Amino acid sequence: MNLGSARLLVLLMVVFVGGCSSSRQGPSVNSLLLAEPEPTSQRAQLVIARYTHILYQAPLNEEERAELLFQRGIAYDSIGLKSLALLDYTEALRLKPDMAEAYNSVGVHYTQEGQFLQAYEAFDSTLEINPDYHFALLNRGIALYYGGRSELAAQDTLAFLNKDESDPIRVLWHYIAARQLNEVNAFEQLESRRKELDNDKWSTSLVDFYLGKVDEATVVAELIMDVQSQTELNNRLCEAYFYLGKYHAYRGNVVTAANYFKLSLSTNVHEYVEHKYARIELANIRASSRAKD
Repeated sequence: MNLGSARLLVLLMVVFVGGCSSSRQGPSVNSLLLAEPEPTSQRAQLVIARYTHILYQAPLNEEERAELLFQRGIAYDSIGLKSLALLDYTEALRLKPDMAEAYNSVGVHYTQEGQFLQAYEAFDSTLEINPDYHFALLNRGIALYYGGRSELAAQDTLAFLNKDESDPIRVLWHYIAARQLNEVNAFEQLESRRKELDNDKWSTSLVDFYLGKVDEATVVAELIMDVQSQTELNNRLCEAYFYLGKYHAYRGNVVTAANYFKLSLSTNVHEYVEHKYARIELANIRASSRAKD
């Protein structure tokens, strides 16, 4: 997608969800770009078919079988077949108990199901086996955050941020965790860390949004500026709408937040953590609404 067509999309694909106010505090979402959901990957389906054939037909040792099961699990995960993916990861670990990446994938699944103690154990295993598997720090931090253990969550998200302080998404996750402890201090740190971010990265606009420097429409305009394909656009929309949803959920704008999380899910970008955890956010919003009734 070139720049001209991307700008045309912004002009043509405007939706109004949940109201007509454009206020950051209001229960509405204006001037949004709708995703064309990612189709089920033919490549992933072929990978699944090929690995399944090898698993049934080829003479494999346990380590080779474990690796193929793990790779097939990744393919299942990429098209949203979570239960089949978890079965493969679990079997891979039975055959090869020191597979750090499989523990990490299992931990993500436990987090999605709200089984936080099992998730912590899985991520702990990942880091014990491979201390350099840095994404397990983020995933454990997210699990701790959703499990209500904010102090430990902030420690993990900070450790992950320290591996790359120029990454706006890492900055946001640490802010999201840290503000549960002290909102004022977390905001001041966010302002300070903004200085280290690359202005050429579209996701820096998300940090600017959290700081009150830009609005939602600016975030959408930034994310399309150098998009080269529909897939790349969907990836960015998945991220952007999740973090816009987190912003509004924290401020009690639950209708707006829920719509953003649904928009993130509508991209079908199953591999992204934002897609994986958008359903948790929706479930939390619904649980909170039921508790108030």
